[in-house]
Amino acid sequence: MDRRHLIGLTLSGLTLSSLALAGAAHASPEKGGGGKGGYLSLPTATATVLRRDGRRGVMTVETGLDIADGALMERARLSQPRLSAAYNEVVRIAAERLLPDAPPNVEWLAVALQHATDAILGRPGAKLLLGTVMVA
Repeated sequence: MDRRHLIGLTLSGLTLSSLALAGAAHASPEKGGGGKGGYLSLPTATATVLRRDGRRGVMTVETGLDIADGALMERARLSQPRLSAAYNEVVRIAAERLLPDAPPNVEWLAVALQHATDAILGRPGAKLLLGTVMVA
């Protein structure tokens, strides 16, 4: 909770129990399907890449989801571990297909990640947003 909220609450003379209730109400998201969507940031997906000289590298892909539907947003929040596992698998396949000293095929990666998103969430409606796609 923000300290500025605490200052306002102590000035108004609220007790400790009402302060705890206010903090719990502030921290819990809306449970109904009527809530708003938004942006959901997901962990960076990574995979090992074999370089031309035989050394290993890493491919990283930053992803997020733009979701307008509140019910689908809640489903995506609950499905974050499954989404991360699916994204890591797609990035692993993309890293295996990567030719030495060639850039990653970002178009294929975006389509494959969007298909994985729709399959995990059970229906379309979450738009995949790609951040940095890097091979180091």
